[in-house]
Amino acid sequence: MRCDTIWRNANLATMANGGLGEVRRGIVACREGRIAYVGASDAAADLVAVAEIDCEGRLITPGLIDCHTHLIHAGNRAHEFELRLAGASYEDIARAGGGILSTMNATRAASEDQLVAEALPRLDALISEGVTTVEVKSGYGLETKTEMRMLRAARRLGRERSVTIVTTFLGAHALPPEFAGNPDGYIDYLCGKTLPLVAAGGLADAVDAYCEGIGFTAEQTDRLFAAARALDLPVKLHAEQLSNQHGAPLAAKHGALSADHLEYLDRDGIAAMARANTVATLLPGAFYFTRETRLPPVAALRGAGVPIAIATDCNPGTSPLTSLLLAMNMAATLFRLTVDECLAGVTINAARALGLERETGSLEPGKACDLAIWNVERPAELVYRMGFNPLQARIWRGQ
Repeated sequence: MRCDTIWRNANLATMANGGLGEVRRGIVACREGRIAYVGASDAAADLVAVAEIDCEGRLITPGLIDCHTHLIHAGNRAHEFELRLAGASYEDIARAGGGILSTMNATRAASEDQLVAEALPRLDALISEGVTTVEVKSGYGLETKTEMRMLRAARRLGRERSVTIVTTFLGAHALPPEFAGNPDGYIDYLCGKTLPLVAAGGLADAVDAYCEGIGFTAEQTDRLFAAARALDLPVKLHAEQLSNQHGAPLAAKHGALSADHLEYLDRDGIAAMARANTVATLLPGAFYFTRETRLPPVAALRGAGVPIAIATDCNPGTSPLTSLLLAMNMAATLFRLTVDECLAGVTINAARALGLERETGSLEPGKACDLAIWNVERPAELVYRMGFNPLQARIWRGQ
């Protein structure tokens, strides 16, 4: 078989078939941006390529996937960080007009060019750690014009850099001042005006909401999700972060790709997610940054067979994190995930959380040739180190 590039003499973590899928001294071959062969070298004698690269025993994994970010926004909330250090809670700050509404004001005032310019350094930090796919949410405009500007800016990131960008409409992130005291009216506005325009413009790949005591009720979220599904848009949900609003069963009812955060998830929610094959996306950066003490029910999720993903939740208020490697370490140390679970969480399960598991997330023939080549020998080295980036090369679609 003739290929474009062959990477030889590599240790592989294919992330196929439910585990690390390790292959010692293996080969990955690429043809026209797709994986043509992956496996042992002695079974690939007929492979020839324009370029052959000796990996010298380095580790190759699938390109990493950050499946939950808020990369597009203006400004920062360092002042609120100081307030929290002085004892204010996240809810206190939000109810006083800070939090998401603070970022809303800065984002509404920013042009599309400014939003792209501010997001690129955050994206570059992820790319520098082997990330090849990033989900980016809107949710800091809270009105049609700015929400659409955020989504256009997110799409532009995929043209500015060699990376796959997946966009999510998060209009139901907080209640804007124009609808103070009228959350039902805001949901009507999103369903009747914003969401149809977003869908018609092809700006979003999915729809998200913040189902929480300081966000939106399960009933309001249900109406938004029904409108999204009527437009053939998949859904995902910020659920059970600060309290149990029974968002996870609601998400599962709509066949959600993922439910995210989940510190207050109960057994009924876990069972519903398992039935719907909804991914549990854990966000250890937010858990750490907000000094949460209630752990997500990892053992129960594991026992129910719910796929677990890990993401940075990069955002200006509760997780200003741009390191997926550190997120893996946090997931291991704070949540007691195994090395296998951490790597699956940023590869194949992260792909599932985006509906992309047939396209990326594991090293299998036919999938996009998205690779991360590491100056390490064992997968555990990617999880246990802190503040260390051993990336040797990043390959996106074969390049």
